[in-house]
Amino acid sequence: MKIVPIKMAAALLAALALGGCKKALQEYNPSGLTAESVYTTPTGFETLVNAAYSYQRWWYGKEEGYNIAETGTDIWTSGTGDVFRDLTQYQNLQGTNTALAAEWREFYAAINLCNAGILRIDKAGLSPQLRSVREGELRFLRAFYYWHIVETWGGVHFTLEETNGIISTANKTPVDTFYAQIFRDLEFAAANLPPTQADYGRATKPAAQAFLSRMYLTRGRNEEALAMAQAVINGGYGFRLEPLFADLWKMSNLKNKEVVYAVNYAANLTINDLSNSANNPYGHGRGSNNGHLLFLMKYDDLPGMARDIKNGRPFNRYMPSRFLLDLFSEDDARYEGSFQQVWLANAASRPAGMNLGDTAVFTTHKEVDDAFEATRKYRTYDRSKTYNANGSVKDNLHYVSLSKFMDPTRPSLNEAQSARDVFVIRLAELYLIAAEAQLKLGRLQEAADNINVLRTRAAKPGRAAAMQVTPAQVTLDFILDERARELAGEQLRWFDLKRTGKLLERIKAHNPDNAVNIQPFHIVRPIPQTQVDAVTNKAEFKQNEGYQ
Repeated sequence: MKIVPIKMAAALLAALALGGCKKALQEYNPSGLTAESVYTTPTGFETLVNAAYSYQRWWYGKEEGYNIAETGTDIWTSGTGDVFRDLTQYQNLQGTNTALAAEWREFYAAINLCNAGILRIDKAGLSPQLRSVREGELRFLRAFYYWHIVETWGGVHFTLEETNGIISTANKTPVDTFYAQIFRDLEFAAANLPPTQADYGRATKPAAQAFLSRMYLTRGRNEEALAMAQAVINGGYGFRLEPLFADLWKMSNLKNKEVVYAVNYAANLTINDLSNSANNPYGHGRGSNNGHLLFLMKYDDLPGMARDIKNGRPFNRYMPSRFLLDLFSEDDARYEGSFQQVWLANAASRPAGMNLGDTAVFTTHKEVDDAFEATRKYRTYDRSKTYNANGSVKDNLHYVSLSKFMDPTRPSLNEAQSARDVFVIRLAELYLIAAEAQLKLGRLQEAADNINVLRTRAAKPGRAAAMQVTPAQVTLDFILDERARELAGEQLRWFDLKRTGKLLERIKAHNPDNAVNIQPFHIVRPIPQTQVDAVTNKAEFKQNEGYQ
C-alpha cells in the first residue's frame, strides 16, 4: 500500500506551510478547516504527515530536481530541449531561475509543515507507540529537506518554529547549525522508526541509517559513515543487490530488495497532483515522475521511426558527456543496462529495404568506419558525429540516451506522467559510501572489497574477474567514476562532486560545454530573487556571494 496523496484537509496544511519567509501569503483554504481541528485529531494528524511526505515529489522525478542535482556536472550537458541551461552550463545563473524558486518555495513549505507536526504532536491523540513513529518520520523528513536546502543554497534561513501568518524577515544561519540539527533529527528517527512500515514509501529505521551514513560522509565523519552503511548492509533487514543491474529499472520490479528508500508515485496517474486545485494550489505540470522524458534523444524525426510508447516521448533535455560514456569498459553490463543505443524501425514509411523491426538508428560513443556506415541502411550517430575532438558537443539532438527511467507501461505515446517510483537510496550506494569512508580512513583493501561487490554484479557473464579492482586503484576519483557508472541520473551527482570538493576540477577536466562559465562561487546556488526582494532585513539576508 502506498502513502495516499494529500486529501482535502491537507490543502489547509499546504496553505499554512507556504507562509514561511514570505512577504505575502497566498490564502488557500477551500475546506474551511482550522489548524487546531487538523492537528489535534489522529485522522487530521495522519493527513499532516502524508502532506509532509508529498513535498518530496517536487524534487524527485521532476525536471527542476534533475537540473539542480544532475546537470551542471561532469557527466551531463544540455540537449537541444534543455530549458535551464543556466543550471546545466552556468550561463548567467541568477536568482531569477524558476527551478530554484520552485524548490525553495516547496522545501520551506515542507519544513514548516514538519515543524508544525513535531511541535504539536503531543496534542494529536496518538498512542505512545504511534506517536514516536510519526515523530520519527517528521524528523526524518525535516532532515531530508534541510539537507537539500543547505547543500543547494548554503547557510540560508533556518528555523525549528512553526510559521503562521506573514513573516517578512529571514536569517542567515551557519551550515554547521543545519547539520547539527540534521544529525539530531536523523539519530532520533533511527532510534524510533521501525525496520519496516506497512505503507510503502514511509521512512524506516534502515532508511534513516542510510541517510545518516550519507550525511556523516558529507561532513567527513568517516568512521560513523562506515558504521551506518554497514548497519544497513549487514543489519538483517533483507536488502540485497538485484542479480542483474538492468532488472532494477523494470516497471514490474519497482519494489525490489535493493531499494532502501523511495519516493512513490501512484499507478493511478490522476491522483499524483498533475493539476489539482484542491491538493496543489500552484498546479504542477507533469504531476508524476517525468524522468522518462528528459534524457531521450530526438528519434522520431529520423527515417523509419515514429514516436511510440516503447521508445518514449523525447524531450531531449539532457545528454551524456562523452566522458560519462567512456567510463564503461566492455566488461561492464551497466552500460547496456543504463543506455539505449538502438532504435528499431516502427514507422509506416521507411527507407527502401528497411523492414519493420530492422535497425533504423544506431548511436555509439565509439567511432564507426565511414566505409562500413555506407553499407548500412540505418542512420548512425557515432563518436565524431556527436562530439568534437575535445569532447564538446557537436550534435545535441541525437546521442546515446539514458534509458533507466523509461516507462513502456504509459497508456499513450504522449503521456508525460509515469507511475515509476524514484529510488532515493539504493543498497548499492551504501557499498559506495562504505568504500569512500574506508578510503579516507586508509583501509584500501576494504574499500576495494566493497567496490568489487558492485563490480561483480555489474560484470557481463564470464567477465567478473576482469571487473575486479585492486586496493592500489582505489582513489577518490575512481570512486567518483564508479558512482557515475552505478548512479548516473539518480539525482546525486552535483552533491557528490560538491561533497568531495571536485565540482570545478571534474567539470573543467571532463565536460567542456559546462566548463566555459563555471566559477568557484557556483558551489552554492543563488537564493531566489523573489525571496531576497521580499525580506525587510536586507542588510542581514543578502544574495549568496557571486550572484547579483
